[in-house]
Amino acid sequence: MIDVELYEAKTLYPFQEKTVHSIVEELEKNGKNFNLLFQLPTGGGKTVIFSEIAKKIIETRNEKVLILTHRIELSVQTSKQLHAIGVNNKIINSDVKTIPDQSEYPCFIAMVETLNNRLNEDENFIEGVGLVIVDEAHYNSFRKIFQFYEGCNILGVTATPLSSNKALPLNDNYNKLIVGESISNLIESGYLANAETFTYDVNLHGLKIGSNGDFTVNSSDQVYGNYFMQEKLLFAYEEVAIGDKTLIFNSGIDTSLRVEETFKKRGFKIRHLDSTFSDKDRKDVLSWFKTTPGAILTSVGILTTGFDEPTVQTIILNRATRSLTLYHQMIGRGSRKLPNKDQFKLIDLGNNVRRFGLWQDYLNWQDAFRFPDRFLESRLSENEDLEFEIEFEFPKSFKEQFDTSLIEAFSIKDAYFECMENGIKGKEAVELSLSNHFEAIKNASQDFYQAIDFVNSLQDHIEHRLKQYTKCISKSTPNYLKYLIETYNRQLKQKLRGVLDDE
Repeated sequence: MIDVELYEAKTLYPFQEKTVHSIVEELEKNGKNFNLLFQLPTGGGKTVIFSEIAKKIIETRNEKVLILTHRIELSVQTSKQLHAIGVNNKIINSDVKTIPDQSEYPCFIAMVETLNNRLNEDENFIEGVGLVIVDEAHYNSFRKIFQFYEGCNILGVTATPLSSNKALPLNDNYNKLIVGESISNLIESGYLANAETFTYDVNLHGLKIGSNGDFTVNSSDQVYGNYFMQEKLLFAYEEVAIGDKTLIFNSGIDTSLRVEETFKKRGFKIRHLDSTFSDKDRKDVLSWFKTTPGAILTSVGILTTGFDEPTVQTIILNRATRSLTLYHQMIGRGSRKLPNKDQFKLIDLGNNVRRFGLWQDYLNWQDAFRFPDRFLESRLSENEDLEFEIEFEFPKSFKEQFDTSLIEAFSIKDAYFECMENGIKGKEAVELSLSNHFEAIKNASQDFYQAIDFVNSLQDHIEHRLKQYTKCISKSTPNYLKYLIETYNRQLKQKLRGVLDDE
């Protein structure tokens, strides 16, 4: 049972009231089967805004509202805010199998996986829904729910309108994006704390890109777990943030545990937290962090959403990421404003600021929504020279069925420079790469159909290689890369068909 008596309703700021009016007006103007995406930076009060929207829709339309979240903390936080503004609601968690009393509730809050299971058993599990609100709408997991609510409005809310899966852009499901106040405007208006940024050059060679497009946990643990990186982290903290309440974000558990050990040896108050902790242990750690002056919390993949501790004074990015969304989520944990806090510190130990720009910088989110591939390419630019150097890491499941040793032994960058030194056209490096993929796939395949399956599984690696080639020749336009990939795949399949059809 949620204790709502102690939860005071948050009063809307003027810009939040204006936003609520704009979104409700947009939904009414366009009628049903219209889906709207709303962007607002972390700390701008998304929960307060969409809770008020839910209340207005319930009052004016006499329809129910369904709010989707992906973490129980977000569900509870939303439920408390709704109760505080007079909206009776029910959380649908794994314990809720049926809702015999659903007529009593105008609003439901559901974990996405739980609701998906219930809807697959009974598509009328919740009746009379007119509006579906999706919190943290950039997560791709919500798509599976949309098929059940095609006659409703869907309102997605996110700080970064970029899909967690670049192959499934948000504009596939949302008709329009409304952009809220910018980070710089919220800072100038006194709603967010400003970030003072400290960057340290770090050698990230050894990082590998995984199939999800970000640096892998294993390679990150190897880079950040070594003695020199631990010393650099300790030096940065002691130089900039000693005595501050500090959050340290890491990519892997091994690194975070090593950070805890390193800081404890120096006598600092630090604890580690990751997603394997029980609810009880997690609450214990977070309570300690909240009540301990100068506390340091080193964490992995658990505090980017659904965590709100305004007293945080310093954020340390002890990791590199290629995700703009994750970059903003991590920094946003320090941006809460307090009467005695109008600034926080950001220490970047992953070249992330160089990759994405300052947290406060203007971003054209409309461009990101309409042309996500172009938007990301222009910012990552193959991570300057870093991604030019790093290796591709294959998923473990793929390596169990395919011997990648021949492919991993080949470097298109080395092949290109060798061609140039010998007076051969650089394009020959692409032909050598094609032959390398061909030999590896042919050796692993029983027939042509299996070979095509392997080609499809290797698309991320093929794209990675050809991006490295375009970097070599300084011709990395999206159209040219697309042409290269299409030609490469066509020729690869032709070579395989010629050999495997004959066998």
